[in-house]
Amino acid sequence: MSIPTRPVPSHVLDAAIAWQLCLDCGQGSEAEREEFAKWYAASEEHARAWLQLGMLDQRFIRTTGPARTALIRPREGLGWKIRKMGRGVAGFALALGLTLFFADRVLPVNYWLADQRTATGEQRTIRLSDNTLIRLNTHSALDVKFDAKQRRVILQEGEIFVETGSHEDPRPFIVETDEGQMRALGTKFLVKRRGDGTLLSVLQSAVAAHPQATDNEMILREGQQMLIQRHSLGPKVAMAPGTDAWLRGMLVVDNTALKDVIAELGRYRSGYLGVAPDVADLRITGSFPLNDTDLALKALMPTLPVAIEQRTHWWVTVVASENKQTRKL
Repeated sequence: MSIPTRPVPSHVLDAAIAWQLCLDCGQGSEAEREEFAKWYAASEEHARAWLQLGMLDQRFIRTTGPARTALIRPREGLGWKIRKMGRGVAGFALALGLTLFFADRVLPVNYWLADQRTATGEQRTIRLSDNTLIRLNTHSALDVKFDAKQRRVILQEGEIFVETGSHEDPRPFIVETDEGQMRALGTKFLVKRRGDGTLLSVLQSAVAAHPQATDNEMILREGQQMLIQRHSLGPKVAMAPGTDAWLRGMLVVDNTALKDVIAELGRYRSGYLGVAPDVADLRITGSFPLNDTDLALKALMPTLPVAIEQRTHWWVTVVASENKQTRKL
C-alpha cells in the first residue's frame, strides 16, 4: 500500500503523534481506546495521518528490535493499538524515522525551504532591504524574491502582516500565494492562507488583488477584506472585528462558534486541541491570550457550560461541564 503524500494539517499530525507516542502502548483503558476510535473515525485526515505513521518502517527498514516490530505489526480496524517503542538504539532510530518522515512526507517541503518561517506558537518580525516590515504569525513561512523589476514576497503557509517600506522605490511590492497576487498601494495589510483560499485584509490605504488563473483585478480599501481563490475573487466585505488582534497577542471574537475559537487557538498550540460535538456550536464573545493557550482555555469556563479534559499536554478537549472527569491545565 502506498503512503498518501498530500500534506495533512499540522494539528492532525500532532494528534497522531500524541496517540502514537503518548498512550500506553496498547494497555490503555477501554475509555482511551474508545476515544482513539472516535478520533480515527471522525475524519479522513485522521485516518490518513495514522496510515502515514504506520508506514514509517519504510524509512528505517534496517532497524531491528521493538521499534521496527511495533511499526510493521498488522493493525486491526479501529482497534489499532499503539505499541511502546524500545529504548536505546531502537528508540533513537524511531525518533530519526519520525523526523525524516514528517519533514519529507507530511509537512510541505516549501515550508522547510522557506527564507523565513515560524514554529507553532511563535511570532517574528523581520525588516526587508527596502525597509518593509513583515510580521509572521504562528507556523508561517515566506520567501523573499527582490529583483530589478519587482519586490515579491511569496507566502508559503500561515499569515503575515505587511507594512510597506520606501514609497520612492519604483518597483511594485507584491505578496503572492498559490491563489493569487496582492499588489500594495502604499499600505498596511494582512494576508492569511486558509484551506478555502487566501484572505486579504486591508488595514491602511489600498491593495490591488487578482487571482492566479485570471486577469481580473480588484482594489480593496482600508477596512475591507476579501477571499481570493485561484479562479475568482470573492466579494468585498467589512473586515471582521479582531482580524488584526493577533498583532497584539490576542484572539478577539464576537458571537463566534466555540468550534471556530478552538480551531484558531489550536494554531498556536502543539498537539491536539478539540471540542466535543455537543458544545461545538455554542457562541462566545471575548478576548483570549494567544501566548498562553492554557489560560485562554480556562477563560472559557466562566462563560460557557464547558470543562477542559486533558489527557496529556498534547491532547486537550473542550467538553460539556457535566463531564467531570477532567484534569487541571
